[in-house]
Amino acid sequence: MCVVGAINNYTTQLLNYGDPSNGYNLTESIMFLAHFMGDVHQPLHVSFEADEGGNTINVHWYRRKSNLHHVWDVNMIETAMRDFYERDRDVMIESIEKNITDGWSDEVSQWKACNGDSVTCADDLETKEQISFRYASESIRLACDYAYKDVDEGSTLEDDYFFSRLPVVEKRIAQGGVRLAALLNRIFSKKIGGNLKFVE
Repeated sequence: MCVVGAINNYTTQLLNYGDPSNGYNLTESIMFLAHFMGDVHQPLHVSFEADEGGNTINVHWYRRKSNLHHVWDVNMIETAMRDFYERDRDVMIESIEKNITDGWSDEVSQWKACNGDSVTCADDLETKEQISFRYASESIRLACDYAYKDVDEGSTLEDDYFFSRLPVVEKRIAQGGVRLAALLNRIFSKKIGGNLKFVE
């Protein structure tokens, strides 16, 4: 099962909210849905099986040994937290929120739209038999254009790599959050009459 299939699966489970015959653990469903929505937006989570999403590409992150997957999962965020966000997650979140409302505000409506082709998108929960690969397709393109670009086994990744890739990481975090909120709004507004609103 791929990450997009998992998103579809847990979305379907949550659509059974309020059904007394529902046997799903919905707390677990919402936690896994949030987890997989994050995963599908990390480019190396949907990249190449041959290198296990960059896990087998050994690199140096500045002076530390790492692998390419870990650089995207952890190292870039840790470096940004240290260098730009005072080691404070709330400061980083505020910065990303500001970019959502200011810098990326003209793109946000497009982030939430999926042309009504899938349950995994916010626009149409009725056609859940079709799975949209839009989020995964975006990630694999970013993996090729940014994550893998100019990286070989043993590469040392420093400022040039960090400063050119961090905006991609931060934007994907924002897109994942906005899309998760939009999806939860669609799921639960259908189930409880439209009175619930997750902050986007």
